[in-house]
Amino acid sequence: MKETSESLKLNFVMNVILSMSQFIFPLLTFPYVSRILLPEGMGKISFVTSIISYFNILAQLGIPTYGIRACAKVRDDKEELTKTVQELFIINLVMSGIAYICLFGVYVWTPRLQQDKALILIVSLTIIFNTIGMEWVYKALEQYTYITVRSIAFKFIALLAMFLLIHQKSDYIVYGGISILAASASNILNFIHMHKYVSLKPVGSYNFKRHIKAVVLFFAMSCATTIYTHMDTVMLGFMTSDVEVGYYNAAVKIKSILVSGVTSLGGVLLPRASYYVEHKMMDEFYHITQKAVNFVFLVASPMVVYFILFAKEGIFFLSGSAYEKSIQPMQIIIPTLLVIGLTNIMGIQILVPLGKEKIVLYSQIAGVMVDAGLNMVLIPVMASCGAAIGTLAAEVVVWIIQFISLKDIVKELYGKVCYQLMMSAIMIASILSILIKHRVSGTFLTLCLSAIAFGGVYLGILTIFKEPMIYDIEKQLFDKIRTKI
Repeated sequence: MKETSESLKLNFVMNVILSMSQFIFPLLTFPYVSRILLPEGMGKISFVTSIISYFNILAQLGIPTYGIRACAKVRDDKEELTKTVQELFIINLVMSGIAYICLFGVYVWTPRLQQDKALILIVSLTIIFNTIGMEWVYKALEQYTYITVRSIAFKFIALLAMFLLIHQKSDYIVYGGISILAASASNILNFIHMHKYVSLKPVGSYNFKRHIKAVVLFFAMSCATTIYTHMDTVMLGFMTSDVEVGYYNAAVKIKSILVSGVTSLGGVLLPRASYYVEHKMMDEFYHITQKAVNFVFLVASPMVVYFILFAKEGIFFLSGSAYEKSIQPMQIIIPTLLVIGLTNIMGIQILVPLGKEKIVLYSQIAGVMVDAGLNMVLIPVMASCGAAIGTLAAEVVVWIIQFISLKDIVKELYGKVCYQLMMSAIMIASILSILIKHRVSGTFLTLCLSAIAFGGVYLGILTIFKEPMIYDIEKQLFDKIRTKI
C-alpha cells in the first residue's frame, strides 16, 4: 500500500482527537443544557432524535459502511472511484426523498409526533445533510485530518451558540437546532470539497445493480443496529413519559461519549483492513486487528469499573441532582462499553472486510429481538432501568453470536490480552479511588481526584510490568522526545 504505517498512526491520532472532541463538547455543554431544559426538555429532544434516526437510516441505506469498503478498494483508480461515488450518491439521494415522504406520512398519522412539529422539522435536516456530506468517501480515502479539523470547528461554533441562545426551559427547540449544526451542518463543506477527490461531472453508464445486493445487506445491518440502539428511547417515549426518557437519556449520554473513545481505533482501521483483505495481505490484517482488540480491553475495562463506582458523581456532575433516577440505569448500561468495543472490532473490522456481513446482520437481528422482548416486559415495571437491561442483554447477544462465528480467529486474538495484569491494576486503582470517594466531599472534586488516582495507578502498573501495547506506545513517545532534544 502506498501509505506507510506512519499514515495509520496519524489517522489514529486524528480519530482520537476527534473522539476527544466528541467527549469534551458534551462535557462542556450537557451540564449547562440539562440543568436548564430539565428531564422533560431533554426527553423531548431524545425522543424526536430517536424517531428521526429511523428515517435517516432508510435514507442512508447502509451506504455509510458499504461506501467505505467499496471506495477503499478502488481508491487508487480515480476514474473507477468517481463512478462508484456517483452511483452511491444517486442511490442515497433517491432514498432521502423516499425517507422524507415516509416521515411525512408517519407524522400525519401519529398524534404523538404532532406535539413536536418544529423540533421534528429541524432534526429531520440531518437526513439531507448526511446525504450530501458523503462522509464515507473521506473515510475511505483516510482523510481523517480534514474530518477532525472540520468537525472541531463546527463544534466550537455550536458551543458558543448554546451558551448564547439557551437560557430557559422552552429553548429545547433551539438546542435541537444547535445540535444539528454541531453534528451535521459541516457536511455542506464535504460536498463543496468533494471535487478534490472525484470528478463531479456525470460519467454516465452507471451500474447501480452491482451495489444493490451489498447495499441492501448493509441497510439491514444498519436498521438492526439503529432499531435496538434507539428502541429503548422510542418505547420509553410511547409507554412512559418525556421525563422518564430524560432520565434514561442522561445515562445513555455518558455511555455514548465513552463509546466514541473506545471505538475510535476501529473506525480508522476499516478502510485499511478492507484494503489488506482485497490485496491478500492477511498478516497485516491480523496484526492491526490484534492491536484493536488489545486497545478495547485496555481502555474499556477500567472505564466500566470506574463509572459503575462513580455513577452518582458522574450523573450529578453532568446533569445535576434532578437526574438522580439516572444513576441506576447508568450502572446497568455502562458494561456495554466493553461489549460494543469488541463487537465493533469483530463486526466492522473483521467480518465486514472478509465479506461476512450476513453474520453481523444475524447477530444484530437477534439483538433486536432480545431488546424488544425485554423492553415490552420490563419497561412497564422498571421504566428506564428496564430499558437499560434490554440494551445490555441485546449487546451481549450480539457479541456471543459474533464470537462463536469467529472463534477460531478471535480466540487467538483474545488470548494475547494480559488479563491478569489488567484486572490487578483495575482492582488496585479501584480501592484507591474508593478511599478518596469516602474522604473527599463535593462532586467535582471527588470526580477529579478519583479519576486522576484511578487512571494514574492503572497506567502506572501497566507501565511497570511492561504491558506490550502500553510499553510500545511509551517507548515510541520517549524515542521521539529524545530525537527532538
